[in-house]
Amino acid sequence: MSAQDNVQTVRDFFAAIGRGDKEGLLALVAEDIEWIIPGEDWPLAGTHRGRNGVADVLRKASEEVETTFPEPPEFVAQGDRVLVVGVATGKIKATNRTFRDDWVFAITVRNGKLTKIREYIDTQALARASQMDASGPR
Repeated sequence: MSAQDNVQTVRDFFAAIGRGDKEGLLALVAEDIEWIIPGEDWPLAGTHRGRNGVADVLRKASEEVETTFPEPPEFVAQGDRVLVVGVATGKIKATNRTFRDDWVFAITVRNGKLTKIREYIDTQALARASQMDASGPR
């Protein structure tokens, strides 16, 4: 597939996330996908494997985080790699604390399926927003 085909696959993946289309999204990922979300002390950090891992992390994201994307992301492709550059704002539901996250997703696409997602995110901003005060959520 061409780099432009790979960009379209990644665009379709993000569009499915935006629509809440779990089935459409899972149809775009390889059975053995690996999704790496760096960090500690926030709910989504870890390595998530397989379609079930993707479904679990997206379920957890909808339960734990409210996120908006104030501007559309930028897509940069070379071969089977697509970089997606964007900004997210939102809040961690448990703490009611807000965050701003400038991020890059490095995505590998093979045969029309996402096989690897590696996020580069502002882990400090997300960890801060996830921390509970001694008095509980704000």
